[in-house]
Amino acid sequence: MKKKLKGIVVAAATLALAAVMLAGCSGGGDAQKSDEGNAGDAPFTLTVGFDQSYPPYGYVGNDGQFTGFDLDLAKAVCEKMGWELKLEPIDWDAKDALLGSGSINCIWNGFTMEGREDGYTFSEPYMLNEQVVVAKADSGIKTLEDLNGKVVMTQVDSAALDVLENEEEGGQAALAATFKELQTIGDYNNAFMQLESGMVDAVACDLSIAAFQMAAKSGAYVQMDEPLSTEHYAVGFKKGDSDLAKQVTDALKALDEDGTVKQLCEKYADQGITYDNWVL
Repeated sequence: MKKKLKGIVVAAATLALAAVMLAGCSGGGDAQKSDEGNAGDAPFTLTVGFDQSYPPYGYVGNDGQFTGFDLDLAKAVCEKMGWELKLEPIDWDAKDALLGSGSINCIWNGFTMEGREDGYTFSEPYMLNEQVVVAKADSGIKTLEDLNGKVVMTQVDSAALDVLENEEEGGQAALAATFKELQTIGDYNNAFMQLESGMVDAVACDLSIAAFQMAAKSGAYVQMDEPLSTEHYAVGFKKGDSDLAKQVTDALKALDEDGTVKQLCEKYADQGITYDNWVL
């Protein structure tokens, strides 16, 4: 009886130890999967935050689907890396909170990096851009000096707004001080509606946005020859997310080498995108 009882106790202890070791191994695997984001069978999901009213970089197409140059770039990167892509239209004002909470992995939508370096980790810049001013063709506004006493509109929390409020070297706060009023609005589509209706005199925006709107309504608008600023677009990640930023940069370089980038530029050429502005 004693030998039999002893055998039962040893067997039970062995099973308990095995269970503990198995649980420990299982827990370690879950942590590794969480850290790497790409472990196991499930591919990594890149959740891209974008402004759905920002053509030609990200917008709703005639078929009701999300489209745009940057969204096509993101799709190509994910295909290159074997990732899943999730497109997340966001309120532009909420982009920092969404990025900080992990609701999105990056901001990829004609996102100017200059002046934002302290708030984000960026990919390498991939596209040259300018901030410009557009007025109605029959307004008589031809130069930046002609904006004296005029109402100018731009998007809230935009690069154009940053430039117009910047009092340091390279900023245009002195120019903005000559305006009758500098107004902001949620998206550029509505800004150009305000311009067309005569509610504002001019719109300050990205060069590609100006090109898109001018192509959509040929002869309706005129762009000032002198830009407000020259800058670059990059993909913005949460501060410190250097590994993901590098992976996206490397994928973009590979897509340029295999001709994908040039093809996408040609696809959106009639909307103001040109391969000549690709800098990566």
